Amino acid sequence: MEIKAMQELLKAKSKEIASFTNNYEKSLRYYKTQNDITNKNNGKSKTNKDGKDEPLRHADNRVSSNFHQLLVNQEAGYVATVAPQIDVGSQQDSNRVSDVLGDNFNLTLNQLVIDAANAGIAWLHYWIDEDGNFRYGVIEPSQITPIWSTELNRKLLAVLRSYRQFDEEKGEYFNVHEYWTDKECQAFKQTNGTDKYELEPYNCFTSYDMTAGYETGQSNVYKHDLGRVPFIAFPKNKFEQPDLLKYKGLIDAYDDIYNGFINDLDDVQEVILVLTNYGGEDVDKFENDLKIHKAIKLDNIGTGDKSGVDKLTIDIPTEARDDALKITREDIFLYGQGVDPSKFESTNASGVAIKMLYSHLEMKAANTETHFRDAINELVRAIMNYLHLFNPEGRKITQTWTRTQVEDDLTQAQTIAQLANYTSKETIAKNNPLVEDWQQELKDQKQDISAGDPYTTDDEHDKPGKLNGGPDDDKEN
Repeated sequence: MEIKAMQELLKAKSKEIASFTNNYEKSLRYYKTQNDITNKNNGKSKTNKDGKDEPLRHADNRVSSNFHQLLVNQEAGYVATVAPQIDVGSQQDSNRVSDVLGDNFNLTLNQLVIDAANAGIAWLHYWIDEDGNFRYGVIEPSQITPIWSTELNRKLLAVLRSYRQFDEEKGEYFNVHEYWTDKECQAFKQTNGTDKYELEPYNCFTSYDMTAGYETGQSNVYKHDLGRVPFIAFPKNKFEQPDLLKYKGLIDAYDDIYNGFINDLDDVQEVILVLTNYGGEDVDKFENDLKIHKAIKLDNIGTGDKSGVDKLTIDIPTEARDDALKITREDIFLYGQGVDPSKFESTNASGVAIKMLYSHLEMKAANTETHFRDAINELVRAIMNYLHLFNPEGRKITQTWTRTQVEDDLTQAQTIAQLANYTSKETIAKNNPLVEDWQQELKDQKQDISAGDPYTTDDEHDKPGKLNGGPDDDKEN
């Protein structure tokens, strides 16, 4: 791409980039518990009993609630604590793909869920490092501007990545713009003090002569030869909208009510005395007489005189505010499709009750999983291409996702025991509350049989649904 073409692209996308970045940064502030209530304090939650210069209203407390962070982390923990198991149709190939994904794939997926919730879409970048290893990493959503095709099956044509880089020699930051296609990446830089559309080539890539085996210099072009744009989109929903938009107003209302209540608690301690026909010389004498003599002097002019001392105080409508806080909190978890931790009032909740509590979260998680499945398939196919596995584009990829939640293990174990004789070993292993890796469980069962498990015979192993070590239902009484 020529510099002029890159300049025109930046101009054309400027409003889109600004709008996206604004929504993302707003979500990020709420995720970091820097709600709008704290704008006056530069994003810090503070209590301030003397923040206002008003007779009865001194307090100006500004404390953020962290509902957004709770809802986002709740879904990320529910969906991505355990990485989905990938099956590409061959156990050997599946193991090789799993090895490339590595042990931290669940952490990457967790970050993708958080980014998608805050930005509406998350991005993963993959590449081949200098040692020839397949690598991948999460890119901050605000750095990415995708170029999509207008076809019905929307295809990623290119990616514009913009970020700030530090110049060690000059001791200052400058903006970098990378344009990625299915064949190469071109880098441009914009220095401080120039127009934001004034660019020059950024020679940040090292060129190699593969035949001679040595470096040939620096270039602003990097040919990756991956066959596709090496960025994968993880959308949160159909319209790629941040979760915060669904309940930001409710969080702001809750913060307003809560901080107003705290302000009143501080201000109620302030009592203003109203003196009518006070007979003393000044306020100091009034305070001294009240402190020492527990009495004050008043001038009385006769019948109908209203001399006396009245007080101004603040009444706190506690019941109304309690109801408002309760209703607002419930609506936040309702529209945010989360689980209110305060609802776990009993440790003896049944399996049905627990499922009801998780129903809204499960709906949100299922929607996220649906949009993430295609993205993970794309990552797996990229890995299969890297490994030179047979027919990576045509293979069926199966993903098995695991939810992490509070469970009634007793009820689940009783259900499994009742269905054991009518259910396959694989299904039993997948639903056993004591089993984390169902595939390893089946391998362990086979090893127990080959080792001569005293509780399980080969004949029993051939019977569908039999559990190792389970009761022999065919044994005569």
